[in-house]
Amino acid sequence: MASTSKGPTPPEDDNQEEAFEHFDDFTLASTWERFISEIEAVCRQWLADGPRNLLKKGAVCLDAPEGLYKVKSDLKYASRGYLMEYYFETNNDGKMSDWTNELHDLQLSFGVKDFLVIAPQSASGVLLDRPEATKLLSAVAIALSNCSSLWPAFVPVHDPSRKAYIGIQNMGTLFTRRFEADRIGSQVPVKLMHLEGLFELFVSKFAFNLVDLSMHLFKVNFKMKLTYKSLPIDDEDDIEEIDAEVGSDGSPKSNSHSKTQWDDYCPWSEWYTAEDPIKGFELHALWFETTVGSSLDMAELENASPLEAEKWLISPNLSEAFGGNGRTIGFASQLRLLVAALDKSFEAEFMEDFVSVENSGSESLKSTAVVPPPTVLDRVLKDLFSEAIAVLWIEFVREVRWCWEESQPLPRMPADGVIDLSTSLVNQKLHMLSICINKIQQHNQRHQKDSQNKDILYAHVKEGNLVQSEIYPDGIMQGSCEEQDRLPTSDGSCDAPSALTSESPDTGKLSNQKPSEHIRRGSAGVAGSTMLLKSHQSMHTPYTQDLPLMTEDMHEERLQAVEAFSDSFSFSAQPEKEILSSDMSAFKAANPDAVFEDFIRWHSPRDWESDDNDAMEGSNKEWPPRGRLSERMSEKGNAWRKIWNEAPPLPASEQKPLLDPNREGEKALHYLETLQPHQLLEQMICTSFRAAADTLNQATFGALKPPMATKIDQLYLTLASSLRCFQKNDLFVDAETIDDLKRLSSIFEHVEKLVTLAVSLHRKFMHAPRLSEAIFNDYINFYIPKMGTASAGGGDTKEFTKKQLVRRREREIVASMFTPPTANQSWRKVLSMGNLLNGHEPILREIIFSKSEQISGSYYATNTPRNYDQDIETYRMYICGTSNDLSIALAVTSCD
Repeated sequence: MASTSKGPTPPEDDNQEEAFEHFDDFTLASTWERFISEIEAVCRQWLADGPRNLLKKGAVCLDAPEGLYKVKSDLKYASRGYLMEYYFETNNDGKMSDWTNELHDLQLSFGVKDFLVIAPQSASGVLLDRPEATKLLSAVAIALSNCSSLWPAFVPVHDPSRKAYIGIQNMGTLFTRRFEADRIGSQVPVKLMHLEGLFELFVSKFAFNLVDLSMHLFKVNFKMKLTYKSLPIDDEDDIEEIDAEVGSDGSPKSNSHSKTQWDDYCPWSEWYTAEDPIKGFELHALWFETTVGSSLDMAELENASPLEAEKWLISPNLSEAFGGNGRTIGFASQLRLLVAALDKSFEAEFMEDFVSVENSGSESLKSTAVVPPPTVLDRVLKDLFSEAIAVLWIEFVREVRWCWEESQPLPRMPADGVIDLSTSLVNQKLHMLSICINKIQQHNQRHQKDSQNKDILYAHVKEGNLVQSEIYPDGIMQGSCEEQDRLPTSDGSCDAPSALTSESPDTGKLSNQKPSEHIRRGSAGVAGSTMLLKSHQSMHTPYTQDLPLMTEDMHEERLQAVEAFSDSFSFSAQPEKEILSSDMSAFKAANPDAVFEDFIRWHSPRDWESDDNDAMEGSNKEWPPRGRLSERMSEKGNAWRKIWNEAPPLPASEQKPLLDPNREGEKALHYLETLQPHQLLEQMICTSFRAAADTLNQATFGALKPPMATKIDQLYLTLASSLRCFQKNDLFVDAETIDDLKRLSSIFEHVEKLVTLAVSLHRKFMHAPRLSEAIFNDYINFYIPKMGTASAGGGDTKEFTKKQLVRRREREIVASMFTPPTANQSWRKVLSMGNLLNGHEPILREIIFSKSEQISGSYYATNTPRNYDQDIETYRMYICGTSNDLSIALAVTSCD
């Protein structure tokens, strides 16, 4: 009976079906195999992309070291999640950088360049189970082998504080490299604190026989880097201060030592004490690769001075505000407060809106409950004047009022001179007030002196010491200002006498008669060869009063009045009329026979039209010279002629002063007392920015002056551009203006940081200017990308770690910065590692031992092809640590 069951499919049919379908059947694959396949797929994609495409796809740049990027991918195995990261450099020349450059810990520990790290997605980020770590590393190794990739792969193990890794690298068809790193965080064996013990530790990894390691000679490559750190400057100052305050018997002294600051003689020290941007220095002494053969060689190296190292590198330890993010305490921080106050000042009409009127300024300063008062809490921001600007201003104006009423000079304000219109209007008003106070003081002193003279005069008359003929009928002594010519001072008082009228050919000798209008008074001398038109006498130039002082707003009022009437000769402005009348009176007094035309010829020559331009006045030609007034001066109802007719002949010394100190002083005080908050803050902002920039510009930079001069010049240009809007009287401050001021504050902070750093570097490297320039230029290149951001540092947390080469002739200067520890600093000294620098032991010692062998003829040659001759680094050990912290990383190459 034939079987009804189907027979097996012929083998050729199976092959045909397999060739037709072309798919991989994973239904029978284990999770382990699928995990390897997933790793392989990710690695193949990264290999195919290459560094350039990975950067385009969003590879992340590490803060340190620069030039190292990473990409990552999430993986799943069973119920566990893993994170695989690929670290790569854009420079794929295959060469390892030395440790003069910044390297990743794994690059430095194992001498690799591009590498993989696979770790569990857990809180610790490490694998505590050794079998799991080995299995995970095996999966990565298989995947990389399938990809023909030579990337080394690492897995973090043990406790996170140990920074332990295991790793593997496929080096081709012959060799495999295995890695292991671990750390001793405490109780480091004494033997491993010294170079001899570390050398023997490395040799023990390949010297399998029981030879005496101290006597046997080995060919080992060795290089070392020692890091020294100067003591923090602040700590040194604190210790010196403690020493000064504690006596020899341990009791505190009565006179405590005043701690000096690093910037005591800097221009900004009158305003604030700046934090020294440089807290100290790190010095790196490097010994390049050399060959050592025994422990005795290592003992000699441990006793060597750092001055014998092949290379020195130095880097400053910057404070937090300069090394990365953070803001300094300086002018910029106060300027920000002013800008914030201006932003809210338009909500208040008067200064009193910010301060309780029921309490004095001093009481308001003590209590925050009344600054501002409850009645205006809805109108202003509570912390609007965090520095009590309004309270201080009210107190300031109160003190100014007291000085005015008591005729006391204003501190730090000139009492004479011309008002500088380039300063703020508040400063102009204060200058005006100071001048007014000075004039009142002089007037009071003259009045008191005149009273004393009168008392003496009447006493002499009573005693018969003077004859009545020596006294004028009105009681004025002969020789007073009313009789003689005087040079008036700015306040209208008399000075030394000029030529008496008897010296003039047209006047007679003074007699005991009352001065008449025909006596020349107030003459400053003959006005060249010019003659008077009617009397054919020499024209005299009069002493005139100084023009009245005016502030910027007074000048504007004067111009507005002139423009309103469109005729400067109408003299609608009272000051203009008073000035002209004073000049006419002085001219009449100095030239009693003068007419209006003579005054015009002297005061406004362009308004006199002469018929004979070639005629020389005072010659034998026809007299009087022919000429006429200009059309505008000869028109009917001319204001100048009207003022001339009304002006009495009085010398400047007898005239009413053009500047009324009482009136102008009260006007200045009224301005200060009614100044609105935003008007004050606008002026404070302009003045503060410029004054702060001027202060920084006074700093001494030494060799850094050229770059700093450029930065400060740029700051001045930015200030002029940003603050130009405040020169307009109709200023409207909007949100955009406030934003511009905030950006200006940030720019100022950037420049202020650079100024502080430049001064600090100059002082510390005064005898090594090349180093100060190099370090400063490095910092500029590091910091300049942040100078355009809205806030100092922006969101970048990168720290400044650039190192500079120290030349041989500069080493002694740098070494002097590492001052020997004092007795009070003895607790800092461990002195267990050798290689001391002025008593300082290295804070970190890094050593690389390596051993290379030629494959041909060694025990590695068992599985090597014939004629294979190549040097390969078989052992490498990186040691990093101090006397109480030691990390060791070992890489071993084997032939599989």
